[in-house]
Amino acid sequence: MRGVIYARYSSDNQREESIEGQIRENTAYANKNGIDIVGTYIDRAYSAKTDNRPEFQRMIKDSAKKGFDVVIVWKLDRFSRNRYDSAKYKAMLRKNDVKVVSATESISEGAEGIILESVLEGMAEYYSADLAEKVSRGMTENALKARFNGGQIPLGFVIDDEHHYQIDPEKAPLVIEMFRRYAGGESITDIIEDLNTRGIRTSKGNRFNKNSLARIFANRRYIGEYAYKDVVIPGAIPAIVSKDVFERVAVRMTQNKHATGKAKAPERYLLTTKLFCGTCQSMFVGDSANKPNGVIYRYYKCASAKRHECDRKAIRKDWIEDKVIEQISAWLNNDKLLSDMADDVMALLDEDDEMILALEAQLKDVRDSIDNIMKAIEKGVVTRTTKTRLEELEAEEEKIKWNIKAEEDKRPKITKDFILFTLHKFRNLDLRFEKNKERLIDGLVKAIFVYDDYIKLILTFDDKPINIPTSDEIENMANSSDIQSNASPRETHKESLVRFLLLCTYNFITTKWHRRIS
Repeated sequence: MRGVIYARYSSDNQREESIEGQIRENTAYANKNGIDIVGTYIDRAYSAKTDNRPEFQRMIKDSAKKGFDVVIVWKLDRFSRNRYDSAKYKAMLRKNDVKVVSATESISEGAEGIILESVLEGMAEYYSADLAEKVSRGMTENALKARFNGGQIPLGFVIDDEHHYQIDPEKAPLVIEMFRRYAGGESITDIIEDLNTRGIRTSKGNRFNKNSLARIFANRRYIGEYAYKDVVIPGAIPAIVSKDVFERVAVRMTQNKHATGKAKAPERYLLTTKLFCGTCQSMFVGDSANKPNGVIYRYYKCASAKRHECDRKAIRKDWIEDKVIEQISAWLNNDKLLSDMADDVMALLDEDDEMILALEAQLKDVRDSIDNIMKAIEKGVVTRTTKTRLEELEAEEEKIKWNIKAEEDKRPKITKDFILFTLHKFRNLDLRFEKNKERLIDGLVKAIFVYDDYIKLILTFDDKPINIPTSDEIENMANSSDIQSNASPRETHKESLVRFLLLCTYNFITTKWHRRIS
């Protein structure tokens, strides 16, 4: 009789017999029963709850070639832990004159053997289902206590001895830098290029790409939110990034996702994600058309109008981009406005740093734990591990205090003159280069709304919009739009706009500072 051995190792149970052990016992069974082993099929780290096992499927397929008469398994649960799958594939094997035998379970060929085999298969399926329920209950219990449930640890976090998330003082500043730079208007491509050039890697040790950075920007753990299936606990994790910055990044990610025309044709459409229709609030996207004489006509068009859901007409790309740059340049050349803005930025610099706030919250938790242990000692509640735990907490307290001091030392000493120098760098950009125009627009333009006879420009540093007449630039515009229509994105108060500008100017001038703290 010719036979093959099927061995399987389950990834959810590390205490099972090894593959080598299964093969050894199966081979001994074959030798004892006069079976000539002609092949071996091995699935490593595959559960028998599913039939999606490559070697298992290959064995079933090979049975049709009539190359073997019996499949030997260490136990029947190696073959399958699903009664339906077991019956299905045993029937397929029987059709090819192949039977399944267990090397360690004595099952007779008679009627009682059929009952015993069914009982064993039912017990195997019950064991799998029961184990899955216990694992799920355990992980849900962990989740309710905001404990780490496995998987990849996000960049900027470490897991402590009690399986709780804690801030990694070495990597968390990098996460803050990524969020701030993107919120400040820098492109994902530029951020990725800089991170990879500096040798910074993801939590898996890989180079950064758009997907890895997008996953970081979408991870709500960075604002302190713990989530596992249906369990969501805000504030259960030490926050690395403020909600304000996180939400601003989320808005920009959404806008850029739908910005289909930003790089259409050889030229970049600089106002994409900033330009909106005054009627329907839809984003304008870049588009182009070829005239019969070969001239390329580039323009912005309302996304709803492209779908024939809005009657807003297109507007020439060069005209509106030049008008916006003209207004920004006029503001940057007003020394009084720059001085006022520098004063506002200096006021914001006096606010607490996000990283220091997070470390201080972590320090408070450690000190509370120390106080609880001391109270227990005072009441006479002392165990063998009390002293050890107290020493661990005191060591952690000193480490966090050192990290806070290190973060305070990293903070740049910035004066009003430096802020003015930063703003003057915007003023002195060579606008013959498209990249510099893009920097101005990304950093200093909040939103632009196109109406019938004028354009409303909202800058990040001024609550008061600038109205730019369009004269006959927009031809055949339809019904007049409501000037009071809700902006998208929403206009915010002065402090948020100044904070946004601060992030932009930081990223534009203080790259060396970013690199030093990393």
